[in-house]
Amino acid sequence: MRLAELVASMSLATDLGLGQPLEHVLRSCVLGLRIAEDLELGEDQRAVVYYVALLAWLGCHADSHEQSAWFGDDIQLRADRHLTESVGARFALSRIGRGQPPARRAARLGSLLISGHDALAAMETTHCAVAGLFAMRLGLGIEVSDGLQHVFERWDGKGTPAGIAGEEIALSARIVVIADIVESFRRLGGTAAAVDVARRRAGGQFDPALAGHVCENADVLLGGLDEATGWDAAIAAEPALAGRLSGTELDAALEAIADFADLKSPYTTGHSRGVAVLAGSAALRAGLGEPAAAELRRAGLLHDVGRIGVSNAVWDKPGALSETEMERVRMHPYLTQRTFSRSPRLAALAEVAAAHHERLDGSGYPRGLAGGALSPEVRILAAADAYQAMSEPRAHRPARSPEDAARELREEVRRGRLDADAVDAVLGAAGHRVARRREGPAGLTQREIEVLVLLARGLSNKMIAAQLVVSPKTVGHHIEHIYRKIGCSTRAAASLFAMQHGLLPEL
Repeated sequence: MRLAELVASMSLATDLGLGQPLEHVLRSCVLGLRIAEDLELGEDQRAVVYYVALLAWLGCHADSHEQSAWFGDDIQLRADRHLTESVGARFALSRIGRGQPPARRAARLGSLLISGHDALAAMETTHCAVAGLFAMRLGLGIEVSDGLQHVFERWDGKGTPAGIAGEEIALSARIVVIADIVESFRRLGGTAAAVDVARRRAGGQFDPALAGHVCENADVLLGGLDEATGWDAAIAAEPALAGRLSGTELDAALEAIADFADLKSPYTTGHSRGVAVLAGSAALRAGLGEPAAAELRRAGLLHDVGRIGVSNAVWDKPGALSETEMERVRMHPYLTQRTFSRSPRLAALAEVAAAHHERLDGSGYPRGLAGGALSPEVRILAAADAYQAMSEPRAHRPARSPEDAARELREEVRRGRLDADAVDAVLGAAGHRVARRREGPAGLTQREIEVLVLLARGLSNKMIAAQLVVSPKTVGHHIEHIYRKIGCSTRAAASLFAMQHGLLPEL
């Protein structure tokens, strides 16, 4: 797949974390490229602007835990911060301990007065470093990484992390910062507001020459940003810095996404990788085959990206969640699906990833899917996520022992919420002893034998699905696995195999 699709998808997750409307970062990227073209920058320079624009704010969720501890809702904090020229004492004091009891707010205020300035500056340093590391892991090169280090610097030298000034700041960062802020003010107040903020911040936050250019050419630069979707415009504008991602390169990129998504909370560090490995191994144990296992592992790497769109005031709360907070939690799988829905390659993975909290009895979320609507892959991912999460500490409880986690998974099977075969596969992959299921010839599972018998009797996929209470799509998956295992591709040949191995019961 194209690298631009992956990076642009992550920019949609960045929108969630910034508290900005969807495609804000994409529109800012298009605006930045328009400025770069006006300046007659070469293709390599425009490519740097392109990827710096899409990744500039990627690291802003990396210290959500600390931001939430100081200021409450970290997403609202970033939304407020986005429109503020500089985060000074007045900004911090007005938001410290927001939503917390008076005594705790007073304690936070005292702590802020002692060490707050250094802590806030360290956050911006972290954001730059995280975005730069992500760019390097994607192979985007040192110029993109350097540009990302400068997005919190100011023309007047009063920024962070290095306090550099003027043309010491990478041109890509200067373009991206003014494009980002101008796009925000244009959306809220039109061209007049965009021109006003460019003029007011010229020589302070903004390069005065760039600010002057924006003011003089505002109608052309800002025209049509809303007419085509930001996604279409951004993907069409991809410069030739990077090509397509191969299978191994895609895996590495998805691992990078998983790692950066898990930075949202210290309680989820390494969670997505753990789920991915467990789900992929369980898929092989369940007989789904290597291609399906590889795709399930990739879905596992993406499954929790939607967490970025929910405040750490919810994720890191030590007590029980209110119903309103639970509704926000129930949204995060949907946010995962929406983040990756624009890219055809990633959308297929996200469809599975977004179902990791669905349950067989329909009690899961976000869609309340049940029974036959849940593919074997989804059932395995749900079990893998549940086991991995129980094995990790959370704000409201310590980590459970492997034995306790296994016991709880089996209880979920008894309650009809998780699939028995999927749970067995996950527990086996996690190192637990599970009862060996009787394996048929050619490694067929008992469910595959059931499908093969009905197939040999001439039933259609739809009829088999109705009899086994699963979806026709699930039946199709089983038949593909059966054909692969027994080495045939037709119903007649499969029927012969069933007869030769005595699989057809006497009528």
